[in-house]
Amino acid sequence: MEERSSSTRSSEQRDEMEMEKVLEKTVKKRSKEEEEEEEEIFNFNDKGTEKEEEEKQEEDLSDSEDSVFSGLEDSGSDSAEDEEDEEGGSDHKGAEKEDDEDRKIQIEEVEEEEEKMGAVTEEKEDEYKQDSSDEEDIRNTVGNIPMEWYKDFPHIGYNLDGKKIYKPIRNKDELDEFLDKMEDPNYWRTVHDKQTGSDIVLSDEQVALVNRLQRGQFGDVNFNEYQPQVEFFSNDVMLHPVTNRPADKRSFIPSLVEKEKVSKMVHAIKMGWIKPRRTEDASRGRYYDLWANEDSSILAKHKMHLPAPKVPLPGHQESYNPPPEYLFTDEERALWEQQDASDRKLPFVPMKFSSLRQVPAFPRFLHERFERCLDLYLCPRQRKMRVNVNPEDLIPKLPKPKDLQPFPTTQSLVYRGHSGLVRSISVSPSGQWLASGSDDGSVRFWEVRSARCMRTVQVGGAVKSIAWNPNPLVCLLAVAQDSVVLILSPPLADRQVVLSTEQLLSGQREAESTEEAGLVTWSDVEGEELSQGIRLKIQHPKAVHQVTWHAKGDYLASVMPDHSSHLQVFIHQVSRRRSQNPFRKNKGLVQCVSFHPVRPYFFVGTQRSVRIYNLVKQEMTKKLQANSKWISSMAVHPGGDHVICGSYDCRLSWFDLDLSTKPYKMLRHHKKAVRAVAYHRLYPLFASASDDGSVIVCHGTVYSDLLQNPLIVPVKVLRGHVITHDLGVLDVTFHPTQPWIFSSGADATIRLFT
Repeated sequence: MEERSSSTRSSEQRDEMEMEKVLEKTVKKRSKEEEEEEEEIFNFNDKGTEKEEEEKQEEDLSDSEDSVFSGLEDSGSDSAEDEEDEEGGSDHKGAEKEDDEDRKIQIEEVEEEEEKMGAVTEEKEDEYKQDSSDEEDIRNTVGNIPMEWYKDFPHIGYNLDGKKIYKPIRNKDELDEFLDKMEDPNYWRTVHDKQTGSDIVLSDEQVALVNRLQRGQFGDVNFNEYQPQVEFFSNDVMLHPVTNRPADKRSFIPSLVEKEKVSKMVHAIKMGWIKPRRTEDASRGRYYDLWANEDSSILAKHKMHLPAPKVPLPGHQESYNPPPEYLFTDEERALWEQQDASDRKLPFVPMKFSSLRQVPAFPRFLHERFERCLDLYLCPRQRKMRVNVNPEDLIPKLPKPKDLQPFPTTQSLVYRGHSGLVRSISVSPSGQWLASGSDDGSVRFWEVRSARCMRTVQVGGAVKSIAWNPNPLVCLLAVAQDSVVLILSPPLADRQVVLSTEQLLSGQREAESTEEAGLVTWSDVEGEELSQGIRLKIQHPKAVHQVTWHAKGDYLASVMPDHSSHLQVFIHQVSRRRSQNPFRKNKGLVQCVSFHPVRPYFFVGTQRSVRIYNLVKQEMTKKLQANSKWISSMAVHPGGDHVICGSYDCRLSWFDLDLSTKPYKMLRHHKKAVRAVAYHRLYPLFASASDDGSVIVCHGTVYSDLLQNPLIVPVKVLRGHVITHDLGVLDVTFHPTQPWIFSSGADATIRLFT
């Protein structure tokens, strides 16, 4: 037994010696091959990256443990190939046995080393357990390079010892993939890592991160992409500086320039060029208030005691020798004598004497003393607690006009051609044509962009009002001239619009149902008037002052102000050529009317109020109190829930129909009578025209939230018209699509502001 054991020991020693020789040969040969391959593949690496790889090799213990095993396996296979090449004709079976024995020895050594390493790690806690570095689980030490370089090679990189790391065997076919897809619940979240060759199952957080990135969102859930911008540079003094740059060296060193200035000042003081400030002489007599301690009396101790108001000091006009500007002229003295004693600014007449000897006794001395005594014991006194309020806080915070653009700001075109007052203007629904009516008895059609007069129609009298049909499918213009309303069809539209206009005007007249309607007669036009474009005449019993269309373009309303009659408002239907008087009685003098843009409501503006009637139910639904003396014009918001009214007492009232029957806002921007008001169809703008020659454009935002009040901000005052015979701007209207405004005035011009 002892001989056998000694023989086995000697054989083991012999095998170990041979194994060491084989390993030395293989390591040398492998090192040469690896150097050549590294020169071909890693020719871009410099010395710095080699140092980094050496440091990584020293630090990564877990990678070295895995790579030792793979390197030993590879070395065993390589050594067997080298021995076959060297021996050449040796027996292959013997070489295979030696390789198997060598591999067994290597495996046993690796297992012993792993047991030792495991024991060491159990005794000593892992200091990298809490390490959260990104490269903690990277098994492949090849670096962050494209794995496509190893696409045609059997390995995917190199370990820390420079050994090849062969690709794992993936013997899965399509059937295995299909079974995994059907049976594995985590198949949809499994990703193949090309760098390590392993499959990774994504966690819920990683899946959510991928979904957010695919939707174009930020990776961090808590990141707010709409957080407010920090205004670093503003007018507010900040607590901390924007930049924390250290102070310059010159801030700690005395300034040489200041030193020179101080030395010059010292020299000037010594030479007497600069004299110090004079100190007040304390020996002078000081003045003090004789009545300063008046409140320290017994009455002042009472809590509710109030001291008597002091008598105002006399002014220059009370002197015996006042300056000449304080003396009364003959007119001022006569006016002073006519006024009541309570209305006079001064209770006496200033008088001038050459010397103090000539001043007589004051005749009102006893009277003033008596009034002073009455003030002291009859005048009620009240203690008012003074509140320190910043005046800027009382002013509402309004946005800047620059933030409310677009709105008209400058005068662009002037339309000249009329010889009288241009009382009314109207723009076509397309915004291409402008119509104007004047006191010279003509109606002119202008091209908006060029200010060119395309057509002039003589109607034989002063035009009070005109209105273009708002329906874009027809081309009609209503003109109020004396007691006749003319329906014009100017040849300015295309063929389709002309055909639809002819179809609308070809309606037959129906039988009159009431006596009041019989007072209005419809008649066709022939001859010269027809060639000018006049198609219909609607004869009224009295002079018509205003005409307005319904939004659909079939109904027309006319106003005839008259106190003595109830026939003040007529509604005409063009397609059937019939008229009707909707009111049996008119409470007040009707000034203007308007149709609701959406609902069957009819607005009637009298001198003091605006009545809203429901045409379907034939009843009054609301009455708006304008709080003005005489309403001149009215306009309805395109939404239908707001109304503005202009008045001859320089006021503009904004009504919110859902809020109250009283004005929501009263604007007193004009100095003279407001002649016309208008809303824009698309933009939140409204304007008012006045006899002071100005057009004020305001921004009026109406919110869909009923709890939020409209925002009204004046943005621009437009001037350009010349005041003629105390009349300024007579009418104003907006362009249907652009933020432009047209105004007509008493100076016989029409102006476009853009």
